[in-house]
Amino acid sequence: QVSELVQFLLVKDQKKIPIKRADMVKNIIRDNKDAYKDAYSEIINRAGRTLQEVFGLQLVEIDAKRHTYILINNLPRAESKYLCRDKEKEKMGLLLVILSFIFMKGNSVKDSALWEFLNLLRVYPGKQHKVFGDVRKLVTEEFVRQKYLESTLIPLTDPPEFKYQWGPRAEKETSKKDVLNFVAKIQGKDPTFWASQYSEAEA
Repeated sequence: QVSELVQFLLVKDQKKIPIKRADMVKNIIRDNKDAYKDAYSEIINRAGRTLQEVFGLQLVEIDAKRHTYILINNLPRAESKYLCRDKEKEKMGLLLVILSFIFMKGNSVKDSALWEFLNLLRVYPGKQHKVFGDVRKLVTEEFVRQKYLESTLIPLTDPPEFKYQWGPRAEKETSKKDVLNFVAKIQGKDPTFWASQYSEAEA
Protein backbone atom coordinates (compact mmCIF):
# COMPACT_ATOMS: atom_id res chain seq x y z
CA GLN A 1 0.00 0.00 0.00
CA VAL A 2 2.79 2.41 0.92
CA SER A 3 4.68 1.98 -2.35
CA GLU A 4 1.45 2.30 -4.37
CA LEU A 5 0.65 5.54 -2.58
CA VAL A 6 4.21 6.85 -3.15
CA GLN A 7 3.82 6.20 -6.89
CA PHE A 8 0.37 7.81 -6.89
CA LEU A 9 1.77 10.95 -5.21
CA LEU A 10 4.76 11.16 -7.56
CA VAL A 11 2.48 10.95 -10.59
CA LYS A 12 0.12 13.59 -9.17
CA ASP A 13 3.07 15.84 -8.38
CA GLN A 14 4.23 15.90 -12.03
CA LYS A 15 1.49 18.48 -12.61
CA LYS A 16 2.20 20.15 -9.26
CA ILE A 17 -1.51 20.17 -8.47
CA PRO A 18 -2.36 20.00 -4.76
CA ILE A 19 -3.51 16.52 -3.68
CA LYS A 20 -6.57 15.99 -1.47
CA ARG A 21 -6.38 13.53 1.40
CA ALA A 22 -9.69 12.04 0.23
CA ASP A 23 -8.03 11.07 -3.07
CA MET A 24 -5.11 9.47 -1.22
CA VAL A 25 -7.48 7.51 1.00
CA LYS A 26 -9.52 6.42 -2.03
CA ASN A 27 -6.30 5.22 -3.64
CA ILE A 28 -5.32 3.26 -0.51
CA ILE A 29 -8.69 1.80 0.39
CA ARG A 30 -10.34 1.10 -2.96
CA ASP A 31 -12.22 -2.18 -2.32
CA ASN A 32 -10.64 -2.96 1.05
CA LYS A 33 -12.62 -0.49 3.14
CA ASP A 34 -12.44 -2.42 6.41
CA ALA A 35 -8.85 -3.58 6.08
CA TYR A 36 -7.45 -0.07 5.76
CA LYS A 37 -10.01 2.10 7.54
CA ASP A 38 -7.87 2.59 10.66
CA ALA A 39 -4.51 2.26 8.97
CA TYR A 40 -4.70 4.99 6.31
CA SER A 41 -3.12 7.77 8.35
CA GLU A 42 -0.22 5.43 9.20
CA ILE A 43 0.11 4.54 5.48
CA ILE A 44 0.12 8.25 4.54
CA ASN A 45 2.81 8.93 7.20
CA ARG A 46 4.93 6.03 5.97
CA ALA A 47 4.58 7.15 2.36
CA GLY A 48 5.67 10.64 3.51
CA ARG A 49 8.79 9.16 5.14
CA THR A 50 9.64 7.14 2.01
CA LEU A 51 9.26 10.23 -0.19
CA GLN A 52 11.59 12.15 2.10
CA GLU A 53 14.26 9.47 2.39
CA VAL A 54 14.27 8.28 -1.22
CA PHE A 55 13.32 11.33 -3.27
CA GLY A 56 14.14 14.24 -0.95
CA LEU A 57 10.49 15.34 -1.16
CA GLN A 58 8.34 16.39 1.75
CA LEU A 59 4.60 15.80 1.95
CA VAL A 60 3.17 19.00 3.45
CA GLU A 61 -0.42 19.90 4.33
CA ILE A 62 -1.14 23.39 2.98
CA ASP A 63 -4.81 23.59 3.85
CA ALA A 64 -5.87 21.99 7.12
CA LYS A 65 -9.56 22.67 6.49
CA ARG A 66 -9.70 20.95 3.12
CA HIS A 67 -6.86 18.50 3.92
CA THR A 68 -4.87 19.40 0.83
CA TYR A 69 -1.23 18.38 0.45
CA ILE A 70 1.69 19.22 -1.82
CA LEU A 71 5.10 17.66 -2.30
CA ILE A 72 7.95 20.09 -1.81
CA ASN A 73 11.60 19.70 -2.58
CA ASN A 74 13.53 19.71 0.67
CA LEU A 75 16.95 19.13 -0.81
CA PRO A 76 19.46 21.96 -0.24
CA ARG A 77 18.33 24.96 -2.24
CA ALA A 78 20.76 25.83 -4.99
CA GLU A 79 19.35 28.68 -7.06
CA SER A 80 20.72 27.10 -10.23
CA LYS A 81 18.55 24.03 -9.65
CA TYR A 82 15.64 26.07 -8.34
CA LEU A 83 12.67 23.74 -7.78
CA CYS A 84 13.26 22.05 -11.07
CA ARG A 85 12.83 19.01 -13.18
CA ASP A 86 14.76 19.71 -16.39
CA LYS A 87 11.82 20.45 -18.65
CA GLU A 88 10.39 22.82 -16.09
CA LYS A 89 13.63 24.72 -15.48
CA GLU A 90 12.78 27.75 -17.65
CA LYS A 91 9.26 28.06 -16.24
CA MET A 92 10.67 27.94 -12.72
CA GLY A 93 13.18 30.62 -13.70
CA LEU A 94 10.31 32.86 -14.81
CA LEU A 95 8.44 32.03 -11.60
CA LEU A 96 11.46 33.02 -9.49
CA VAL A 97 11.64 36.35 -11.32
CA ILE A 98 7.90 36.93 -10.66
CA LEU A 99 8.22 35.99 -6.96
CA SER A 100 11.19 38.38 -6.68
CA PHE A 101 9.20 41.20 -8.28
CA ILE A 102 6.27 40.64 -5.89
CA PHE A 103 8.54 40.57 -2.84
CA MET A 104 10.48 43.69 -3.86
CA LYS A 105 7.20 45.56 -4.44
CA GLY A 106 5.94 44.93 -0.90
CA ASN A 107 4.51 41.39 -1.26
CA SER A 108 1.56 42.28 -3.47
CA VAL A 109 1.31 43.59 -7.05
CA LYS A 110 -1.53 44.48 -9.40
CA ASP A 111 -1.78 42.38 -12.54
CA SER A 112 -1.22 45.48 -14.70
CA ALA A 113 2.12 46.14 -12.93
CA LEU A 114 3.12 42.50 -13.35
CA TRP A 115 2.38 42.51 -17.11
CA GLU A 116 4.27 45.79 -17.48
CA PHE A 117 7.27 44.27 -15.71
CA LEU A 118 7.16 41.12 -17.90
CA ASN A 119 6.97 43.31 -21.03
CA LEU A 120 10.32 44.80 -20.01
CA LEU A 121 11.70 41.25 -20.06
CA ARG A 122 10.22 40.79 -23.56
CA VAL A 123 7.70 38.29 -22.22
CA TYR A 124 4.33 39.43 -23.54
CA PRO A 125 1.12 38.07 -21.99
CA GLY A 126 -0.85 38.21 -25.24
CA LYS A 127 1.76 36.46 -27.39
CA GLN A 128 2.85 32.85 -27.66
CA HIS A 129 6.35 32.54 -26.16
CA LYS A 130 8.63 29.89 -27.61
CA VAL A 131 9.63 28.56 -24.15
CA PHE A 132 6.68 29.42 -21.91
CA GLY A 133 3.82 29.08 -24.40
CA ASP A 134 0.81 31.15 -23.37
CA VAL A 135 2.33 33.37 -20.65
CA ARG A 136 -0.95 34.79 -19.41
CA LYS A 137 -2.32 31.26 -18.95
CA LEU A 138 0.90 30.11 -17.28
CA VAL A 139 0.75 32.92 -14.71
CA THR A 140 -2.99 33.27 -14.12
CA GLU A 141 -3.92 29.58 -14.29
CA GLU A 142 -0.96 27.21 -13.94
CA PHE A 143 1.09 29.01 -11.26
CA VAL A 144 -2.13 29.83 -9.36
CA ARG A 145 -3.44 26.26 -9.55
CA GLN A 146 -0.06 24.95 -8.41
CA LYS A 147 -0.28 27.34 -5.43
CA TYR A 148 2.90 29.24 -6.31
CA LEU A 149 0.86 32.42 -6.73
CA GLU A 150 -2.37 33.63 -5.20
CA SER A 151 -4.59 35.95 -7.19
CA THR A 152 -7.30 38.06 -5.55
CA LEU A 153 -9.91 40.22 -7.24
CA ILE A 154 -9.54 43.89 -6.25
CA PRO A 155 -13.04 45.04 -5.17
CA LEU A 156 -14.95 47.63 -7.24
CA THR A 157 -12.65 47.53 -10.27
CA ASP A 158 -14.18 47.75 -13.71
CA PRO A 159 -12.78 46.10 -15.79
CA PRO A 160 -11.84 43.65 -12.99
CA GLU A 161 -8.28 43.96 -11.69
CA PHE A 162 -6.41 41.34 -9.72
CA LYS A 163 -3.50 41.44 -7.31
CA TYR A 164 -0.87 38.74 -6.98
CA GLN A 165 0.90 37.48 -3.88
CA TRP A 166 3.06 34.49 -3.03
CA GLY A 167 1.03 31.28 -2.71
CA PRO A 168 1.56 28.63 0.00
CA ARG A 169 3.79 26.46 -2.22
CA ALA A 170 6.16 29.38 -2.84
CA GLU A 171 6.29 30.06 0.92
CA LYS A 172 7.26 26.42 1.54
CA GLU A 173 9.67 25.90 -1.35
CA THR A 174 11.70 29.07 -1.15
CA SER A 175 12.25 31.96 1.25
CA LYS A 176 12.37 35.72 1.07
CA LYS A 177 16.05 35.52 1.95
CA ASP A 178 16.77 33.26 -1.06
CA VAL A 179 14.80 35.58 -3.32
CA LEU A 180 16.57 38.71 -2.06
CA ASN A 181 19.96 37.02 -2.60
CA PHE A 182 18.85 36.14 -6.13
CA VAL A 183 17.89 39.79 -6.85
CA ALA A 184 21.15 41.04 -5.31
CA LYS A 185 23.15 38.64 -7.48
CA ILE A 186 21.38 39.77 -10.66
CA GLN A 187 21.85 43.46 -9.84
CA GLY A 188 25.39 43.06 -8.52
CA LYS A 189 24.52 44.68 -5.18
CA ASP A 190 24.66 43.63 -1.55
CA PRO A 191 21.30 42.41 -0.16
CA THR A 192 21.54 45.13 2.54
CA PHE A 193 21.08 47.72 -0.27
CA TRP A 194 17.32 47.11 0.10
CA ALA A 195 16.96 47.90 3.79
CA SER A 196 13.28 47.11 4.40
CA GLN A 197 13.32 43.91 2.30
CA TYR A 198 16.53 42.85 4.01
CA SER A 199 15.06 43.23 7.49
CA GLU A 200 11.91 41.37 6.41
CA ALA A 201 13.94 38.54 4.85
CA GLU A 202 16.09 38.21 7.97
CA ALA A 203 13.10 38.25 10.33
